[in-house]
Amino acid sequence: MDHFQYKNGVLHVEDVPLTRIAEAVGTPVYVYSRATLERHAQVFREALSGLPRVHVAFAIKANPNIAVLKVLAKQGFGADVVSGGEVARAIAAGMKPEDIVFSGVGKTRAEMEYALGVGVGQFNLELEEEGAVLGQIAASMGKTATATLRVNPDVDAGTHAKISTGKKENKFGVAIGEANGIFDRLSGTAGLSLRGLACHIGSQLFDLGPMEAAYGHVGDKVAELRAAGHVIDRVDLGGGLGVPYERDKVPPSPATYGQMVERATKGWRDGADGHPPVTLMFEPGRVIVGNAGVLLTEVIWVKPGAVNPYIIVDAAMNDLARPAMYDAWHDFEAVAPTGERMIANIAGPVCESGDTFAMGRDIDAVKAGDLAVFRTAGAYGATMASTYNSRALVPEVMVDGDRFAVVAERIKPETIIAAEHVPDFLAD
Repeated sequence: MDHFQYKNGVLHVEDVPLTRIAEAVGTPVYVYSRATLERHAQVFREALSGLPRVHVAFAIKANPNIAVLKVLAKQGFGADVVSGGEVARAIAAGMKPEDIVFSGVGKTRAEMEYALGVGVGQFNLELEEEGAVLGQIAASMGKTATATLRVNPDVDAGTHAKISTGKKENKFGVAIGEANGIFDRLSGTAGLSLRGLACHIGSQLFDLGPMEAAYGHVGDKVAELRAAGHVIDRVDLGGGLGVPYERDKVPPSPATYGQMVERATKGWRDGADGHPPVTLMFEPGRVIVGNAGVLLTEVIWVKPGAVNPYIIVDAAMNDLARPAMYDAWHDFEAVAPTGERMIANIAGPVCESGDTFAMGRDIDAVKAGDLAVFRTAGAYGATMASTYNSRALVPEVMVDGDRFAVVAERIKPETIIAAEHVPDFLAD
């Protein structure tokens, strides 16, 4: 369920008509619903209620807006981060440092030192050398870094190649068969407490089978490591649950996912033979914020085409990159539909043939000056935006009931130009 509904023929976000936001802020603009964010956070937590020890860390890369993070912090979420900047954002939003999980394949020494200094609770290691360096830095600071080792179970998630992360050829993690040796060699490293495993096989998953298979491999490895004398008290199961970009394609619900996790981890999560119980950790991103946002745009032209007309909108691939990057689908709907339909291509004004959102799509009939939205744009939308073609950086708005606020300003080209400098040797 989301809070984007038509009322009196006009699309509203909660109790605010999108026409009102367009008049006040202009277009293109991302619009988020606080009520939807809260509901999705609560539904995900409820889905895991049958598990005794759970830590939920929102994947900040999906939507790093401080206001969005503030909403999720109030819901008790921690943060899954992949950079020092995301650590800073999480803390600025009120998330506790000890609830932050620092993932990512390319942590720098400076980022490790910063994260240790602010008290980040866990590091997910991507390679053995990273663990050695992390321990060295922590020891030099008089600290001990708690860590897990990210393993790659070589499971095909069945998703788009560019968001698949669990096959042996992907850059993430270490081969699961190498985990025993790495634990043996890092065991006893000063400044490092290696206490678990992490696994994430991909994003936008509709089939829970690959996830369950991966969790089975992880459970087997937990048993092996315990048998070798290692203490395992935490396992990060990642994220990746899909959202319905196309309304007729429905992914598994969080409740169904939670039932699968209970089944897949039953044999090892509670500990046995004196082993400590395991805290299961989750990194939801898209499933929390995807349907909590739309990209509001205005039609500039309806341009005749050889086969179908082109709807030229003022949003572009620099504002919403997913269609150009992944051929991703976003439903396109008129803010005030007339009931008429048309077959059209939807494109932006950027000077690239790839700046298209849909081809030959059956959509609400629109004309120049009409407002429309790209649905399910709350994840990997504004966070991936750029200023390509010297366009303004897209703003963001949050709605709360019958009120709204700009939560990220439109950064205009003149502001960006002002940050650039002409060196003396080019002066006239």
